[in-house]
Amino acid sequence: MPLKDLQKERIKKLKNIKKLGSDPYPASVKRTHTISEAKSSLQKKVSVAGRIKSLRAHGKIIFADLEDMSGRMQIFFSQAELKSDQYDFLVNLDIGDFLQTEGEVFKTQSGEITVRVSSYNLLTKSLRPIPADWYGLKDDETRLRKRYLDSIINPEVKELFIKKSKFWSAIREYLLKDGFLEVETPALEPIAGGADARPFTTHHYALKRKLFLRISLELYQKRMLVGGMEKIFEVGKVFRNEGMDAEHLQDYLQMEFYWAYANYQDLMTMTQKLYQYVVKQTTGSWQTIYHGHKIKWDGNWPKIDYVEAFKVATGINLDGEVTEDQLREYAQQNRIPIDAKVGLGRLIDSIYKRTVRAKLIQPTFLINHPVAVSPLAKRMPSNPKRVERMQILVGGTEVGNGFSELNDPIDQLNRFKEQSKLRKSGDDEAQMMDLDYVEALEYGMPPAAGFGLSQRLFAVMVDKPIRETVFFPSMKEQK
Repeated sequence: MPLKDLQKERIKKLKNIKKLGSDPYPASVKRTHTISEAKSSLQKKVSVAGRIKSLRAHGKIIFADLEDMSGRMQIFFSQAELKSDQYDFLVNLDIGDFLQTEGEVFKTQSGEITVRVSSYNLLTKSLRPIPADWYGLKDDETRLRKRYLDSIINPEVKELFIKKSKFWSAIREYLLKDGFLEVETPALEPIAGGADARPFTTHHYALKRKLFLRISLELYQKRMLVGGMEKIFEVGKVFRNEGMDAEHLQDYLQMEFYWAYANYQDLMTMTQKLYQYVVKQTTGSWQTIYHGHKIKWDGNWPKIDYVEAFKVATGINLDGEVTEDQLREYAQQNRIPIDAKVGLGRLIDSIYKRTVRAKLIQPTFLINHPVAVSPLAKRMPSNPKRVERMQILVGGTEVGNGFSELNDPIDQLNRFKEQSKLRKSGDDEAQMMDLDYVEALEYGMPPAAGFGLSQRLFAVMVDKPIRETVFFPSMKEQK
């Protein structure tokens, strides 16, 4: 039957329900047990509520399946046990309606735990049939655009988001137990800083000024270190106005923490334990699968030097005198796409992603990056061309980034100036000059380590494209 006709049938039933004096959308519900609890309550009277997932009439009895967040359970209507008006009312019910039922829990001859319904109330009359009943969700675009339907039809979608909740809870639990304080910083900023990314812009009418949606959680937390905080973290949305692919979103959850009197070596010790705790709490195992690879999260992770790995992969020594022309020539010869407007740091980063990163499958610390790719990290005392930085790589992608924070205001100002030159030459992902942040550093920020991860880590853990891990991802406008 066409969708239009199915909807007409349901609206007809809605009108009939109202004509009978029944409210198809009551405000109160009498529920004593979740379905999971009811299944453990044999020979007890329960009141359960949920969505009707199936209806099966057999003469003077009707079986249905009712589902709530905790599970699914069979319910049983009998003409012999219900008042005649209640039994007759059942013709107004459809799959997709929400129902509250009361009755005794028993086990059928086939062994299925069931509620023998003695009374019931319609809680919500659904006016559209669930897609599986009439055409199904045929493509990913429809599935992601109408994710609520995807969740109704596919139980694994609900399970995915339960796991995601466990993931963020585990991160918070670990950090709080380790003495970190959860903080909150502005999502609207006069200067979008802390990362190489193109920001979204907006207008604050009351203040009569342009603002940016934040691209990281970094610079305000470091201002808080200046103000006397020592171990802080934030889990919050960040917004990056950049390309879409299996690893990137435009708005997503990120966690960043800042730790006074620690450095990047401390970060590696701590974050390995953090990740192992989060993986076990989220998945129940030390091993996960990503793109066909068995990822082993336990044990000690290797440390690989960025410059050495880059030299092995490309033959280019980043500790030597490296020019943009040399890097562009290498990229051209190896068919690595490069934007004509980017500078030295982005050139190095683009080549690294194709030559080094893609080959690092098991959890690995990549360390000691060139200063050109790390405008906010502290230089290594032994080599001023390098910084004290670490990245966590898994499955050929980055799932964590941290460094000993740059707290020299003069060095920071000079690096911002270099970034500003790149912006003026057309690189709109280069970092903006933030003189207020430099001023904060001039008051003195203690030596500190900072670290960030996003829900990309969760996507890797569950082996899903990152859009799949967001209940309502941004989609193209429908024509």
